[in-house]
Amino acid sequence: MATGAPHLSAGRESVAVTGRVTGPDGGLEGVPVTDGVAVTQTGPDGRYELAASPRRPFVYLSVPSGYRLPTHETGTARFYRPLGAAGGGTAEASFRLTPLDRDDEQHAFLFLADPQTRTAAEMQQFRDETVPDVQEAVRALGDRPVFGVGGGDLVFDELSLFSGYEAAVEEMGIPFVQAVGNHDLNFDAPGDPGSTATFRQHFGPEYYSFDRGAVHYVVLDDVYWPGSDGFGRETGDYHGHLDAAQLAWLEQDLALVEDGRPVVVFTHIPPLSTAYERRGEDSPSVRGRIGNRAALYELLDPFDAHIVSGHVHENEHRFADGPHEHVVGTVCGAWWTGPVCYDGTPKGYAVYEVDGDSVAWRYKATGRAADHQVRAYPSGADPEAPGEWVANVWDATDDWTVVWYEDGIRTGAMARRVGLDPMSRRRHEGDNQPEKHTWVEPQPTAHLYYAPANPDANRVRVEATDPFGRTYVARPSPNRG
Repeated sequence: MATGAPHLSAGRESVAVTGRVTGPDGGLEGVPVTDGVAVTQTGPDGRYELAASPRRPFVYLSVPSGYRLPTHETGTARFYRPLGAAGGGTAEASFRLTPLDRDDEQHAFLFLADPQTRTAAEMQQFRDETVPDVQEAVRALGDRPVFGVGGGDLVFDELSLFSGYEAAVEEMGIPFVQAVGNHDLNFDAPGDPGSTATFRQHFGPEYYSFDRGAVHYVVLDDVYWPGSDGFGRETGDYHGHLDAAQLAWLEQDLALVEDGRPVVVFTHIPPLSTAYERRGEDSPSVRGRIGNRAALYELLDPFDAHIVSGHVHENEHRFADGPHEHVVGTVCGAWWTGPVCYDGTPKGYAVYEVDGDSVAWRYKATGRAADHQVRAYPSGADPEAPGEWVANVWDATDDWTVVWYEDGIRTGAMARRVGLDPMSRRRHEGDNQPEKHTWVEPQPTAHLYYAPANPDANRVRVEATDPFGRTYVARPSPNRG
């Protein structure tokens, strides 16, 4: 790893990139600069030199805490410069950073998984429903600096809709970083590098990092595309994978981060979705996990790490391999067919608030108040449990407390087990619905809670308390969906 600003001369195998990173008071020292292969840092006067690979399209920096994320006019992040070698194999790339107008030790971010618009009408629905909801969520966060994350599948194979996504980001009014998803690819590309060509034109590098307050943030590209044969035929399906160059870059990037610091990684495909276990399958699909995730876990081991992803259209938390893995329900729900994902999670996004080293989160259902965190069903709603109350607590982890009351008296803790959400069954089950995409089916989820129904109880309520001490209430209704 290169550090400081050493003397550098370019050979045939590299481009000698020079430049300076400045703020209002002059050069900024210690800012990481990279081409996605090598990492260097600026010297005391903000200058750097980098021996960049001629095959890399960009030179970019890791924006330090206290400074705005540079953006395009649309609000999407622009912390990069195209790497175009001048005569003699040299290039120049300088960056000027603007300080935030307030301290960022307290800040927030919104993770929007899978907008996944396939048509102009769906893009308009995204702009009509999600944009004003995000605007309200940002207002509710007060004066914290806020950024957004487009968690991949920004569109659904129709890459011309990227411009509509950019327009939506501009309306939301906060800077956005983007991860690449499997539906954001050029499927006619002969291999993985070419598959993100259109994504790069709009959003820049596929992987990068930046700081906010005490937190180091990393965006990774974990969608590997084996390519087409040049005649419109796929040579294989995409799968979750972090290539060697990206992992080598990440090792250098994290070497500049103090052990024990919070590190939040954004990917599209989760390291491991446990959907296969809930379906009774022996192994996960190559499309639902990062095949070489152990390498990622090893790099993150020294840190207080969170990995936030989308992709599978459900909500899940997983802790088994060290980092806290957040799988976030989708903006589009079940592909814009109605109000819920196929596990019953409302369509929406996640809101994270950071105070120093502490990270708190809450799922935000589109069009609903922030305290909409539970949906309760009456006895008989689940045909597999005809004599039980059912509650879907979609953001639950093992440290939530979920209890039920009968006629004002606390009766006990509800039992958590795998099942099908009743609303999802009514809306998605069977060959003829939902009409828009009849292939959508309810999927088993592990965030359902059950309690024996008392036919003599006149009033029932469910209370769910999250790890941050916030309690949410829901009452069973016979008309849930």
